[in-house]
Amino acid sequence: MKAQELETRMREYESFRSVLIRSDAWTVIRLDGRAFTQFTALRFRKPYDERLRDFIIEATSALMQGFQAIYCYTFSDEISAVFAPGWDLFNRRHEKLISLSAGLVSSVFTHACGEPSHFDSRIWQCERREEVIDYFRWRQCDAARCALHGWCYWTLRQAGLSSETVVDMLAGKNKDEQKALLHQYGIDFDQVPSWQRHGVGLYWEDYAKSGYDPIKAQAVEAERRRIKIQLQLVSGKAYSQFLHDLLLY
Repeated sequence: MKAQELETRMREYESFRSVLIRSDAWTVIRLDGRAFTQFTALRFRKPYDERLRDFIIEATSALMQGFQAIYCYTFSDEISAVFAPGWDLFNRRHEKLISLSAGLVSSVFTHACGEPSHFDSRIWQCERREEVIDYFRWRQCDAARCALHGWCYWTLRQAGLSSETVVDMLAGKNKDEQKALLHQYGIDFDQVPSWQRHGVGLYWEDYAKSGYDPIKAQAVEAERRRIKIQLQLVSGKAYSQFLHDLLLY
């Protein structure tokens, strides 16, 4: 059998769907660490560890740089990256975007952390910028909810209570009741570092870089672009306005 005939026959068994994402819609790629509850339990401080935050930020920066996202948002082990209509990386091939984004974030995080780890990836699309803003508000609200619950859970666990007891104690407690519980242990949740409650945002900023022109023998300045890491994101209506200005298209 000729090599070309063999290749043609073998490719018939290959599972591949030529699905393209929409070119006229806003696109968000969202990634989550797989089994990170168990992964982080053995390696990082609870409820939050700056080392884990920095590893996730490094992976997010690599995704933003490699895929040229407009904005990225991350909290815990979750990353969301947004792209404007017309974005055409990898010819908008769905499987390519999913596999390569997950592979990139997994490899960068593993290298930074020094431990094998991996992320899954999915794609979210919509037509209206307002819906994109609501998407990120939704993720930030989830970050705040998870942060409050995490602080309550680990505060009680570190006080010596079993996991089962803590789960029962927190069942059905609303936000104010959880904050009141933390106050009993001397913790003011509203004073917990912003990056834990509101997440971390990454976006592009322009800056002037000084240099030297040897031909003209004079100092020069060139405009460059770099990733800005915002550890103190605003929330609520202020966050909506921030995103509105950032995502002008």
